[in-house]
Amino acid sequence: MPDPAPQPSRVPAHVGIIMDGNGRWAEARGLPRLEGHRRGAERLIEVVDAAIDHGVRCLTLYAFSAENWRRPAEEVGGLFKLGEWVLRLHLSRLSKRRVRFRTIGDLTAMPEFIRIPIEEAVASSRDNTGFDLVIALNYGSRQEVTRAARSLAADAAAGRLDPAALDWETLASRLETAGLPDPDLIIRTSGECRLSNFLLLQAAYAEIVITPTYWPDFGAEAFAAALREFAGRERRFGMTGVQVRPTKPAP
Repeated sequence: MPDPAPQPSRVPAHVGIIMDGNGRWAEARGLPRLEGHRRGAERLIEVVDAAIDHGVRCLTLYAFSAENWRRPAEEVGGLFKLGEWVLRLHLSRLSKRRVRFRTIGDLTAMPEFIRIPIEEAVASSRDNTGFDLVIALNYGSRQEVTRAARSLAADAAAGRLDPAALDWETLASRLETAGLPDPDLIIRTSGECRLSNFLLLQAAYAEIVITPTYWPDFGAEAFAAALREFAGRERRFGMTGVQVRPTKPAP
């Protein structure tokens, strides 16, 4: 019998997931790396459904980093084809669940066969309000902050912005996650203990859950376990007296 879900009052509004371990999952089984990516792609919708069912309002998935271009061309091309397959297969189902689809990252370098359906999915789901699904594609937090800094510098040079008035809210408005809550929880699969250039500023006070499970084995029950761990954390936000003390989880 699955473990109980966390109580609604202790469910994170925004969860980010670094989906890691596809290649190692495949290698451990003597399979091609792309088979690991395929199995990982199959898990994606299961976790999206779990997030919606548990009351999470936003899920950001780190699908392809700006550094992933260094991988072999065959693997990169295979990743894009899998992304297109998942999108076309599940877009109608996601729409029925009122999922609003959006992306962060630089899509201009993506091949048209994946970029165009992504742009169409973003446009067609714009009015959905049930859940935000954010896919980080060709994304890197340092690159994102650099673009935001350039935008702010241009406004300052043109006299549209007083540098002395620059604050976090102004900078956050230029980040690609503008309009979304900061992540409360970051999950990383495969046991690696780093953020890998993912939402570095936005995750300043996020709780981090590291699981040794490779992404192709990370399903709805593993996601629920991460939510329970989050629910049991005491969140202090860096200042004495500013904290959240969760009650003991129900048995």
